[in-house]
Amino acid sequence: MSRWRMVPLGDVLRPVQDAEAVHPERSYPNLGIFGFGRGVFAKPDITGMDTSAKTLYRVRAGQFIYSRLFAFEGAYAVVPLDLDGCFVSNEFPTFDWIEGSADPAFIAWIFKQPGVWAEIAKLGVGMGDRRRRVHPESLLTFQVPLPPLDEQRRIAARLDAVSSRLKARADAADRQESELAAMLQQAFARLTAGSQRARMADVAPLVRRPVEIEQDGTYEEIGARAFGRGLFLKPTLRGDSLTWQKLFRIEADDLVISNIKAWEGAFAVAEPAHHGKVASHRYLTCVADHRRLLPGVLWFFLQSRDGLAQIQAASPGSADRNRTLAQDRLEAILVPVPPLDAQQWFEDLRMKAKAVRALNAAAAEDAAALLPAMLHQTFSPAGC
Repeated sequence: MSRWRMVPLGDVLRPVQDAEAVHPERSYPNLGIFGFGRGVFAKPDITGMDTSAKTLYRVRAGQFIYSRLFAFEGAYAVVPLDLDGCFVSNEFPTFDWIEGSADPAFIAWIFKQPGVWAEIAKLGVGMGDRRRRVHPESLLTFQVPLPPLDEQRRIAARLDAVSSRLKARADAADRQESELAAMLQQAFARLTAGSQRARMADVAPLVRRPVEIEQDGTYEEIGARAFGRGLFLKPTLRGDSLTWQKLFRIEADDLVISNIKAWEGAFAVAEPAHHGKVASHRYLTCVADHRRLLPGVLWFFLQSRDGLAQIQAASPGSADRNRTLAQDRLEAILVPVPPLDAQQWFEDLRMKAKAVRALNAAAAEDAAALLPAMLHQTFSPAGC
């Protein structure tokens, strides 16, 4: 690393503007820049009639580009070939590379580091993150570590290869998730085809377990994420901080339902880890009669298009926060009740799918940490 030297970006990049006057009858392909070092994306075309800009700026493949306004959150990129010739406003300074100075892919990897964004953000002007612009003349003073050109290329190639493998793995996991979801939907359709239906009140009645709040007591509270994403633990409550709130005890296998967000799937089956926790009075708990209906089968149905439609119909109101699930309507929802052995077959299948998803999630978490670790290892010794 001793051969690495620190150079200002002005030794690597040269500002360039390919300006074009906007004509009302023309349409201009447009691009934007994702935050957090995620590159660029195609935006809807800009029409001359619909923009107040008098001038737009054409960008070319391979150029370095960034957003003045969102530099603080990593809106830097190299323009890819498929977006060559797009147009941007003057809020997106663009640069050509000074020939032989640096490998563009190497510099692009430098700009995927949050620490770099934070340091450059200090060069911005304005009040608050959303108003603090980083101007080109300031950016060009920022110093980056540069090894010899051949070493830059080797480093970039290694990082590119790892990134490609991680993307391929993530794509494969996405395909597997789609296949698992389709398989479970098909299996559930077979399971419930022609099965009798029963009211929620008869197979999974509401059960409330009020908690007597003690002033010096502490209570572990749970909540439910929307879109069927399960339960989560909230900060622990102290009894002396509770005023109007009421708490209710949760037991494993309860169907825990947010009565204000049920319409968007905010309900889940409590797991053993949630046993003995509490939920506020804004949560309803239904307890499935295991002799007739398994909790997981009930949850799966209510998260289905048919089940969620009934939940939404039972949640009247026009505004999101006012769509409160009515208890009497919840109790009247009709759910399929297939034979218990068939339900158990489906539950076993669902648990296998859940295990696969857990493995994929763990692998994704490890993968998400790999590139940041590689970047830290690559650039930190050079003082980046």
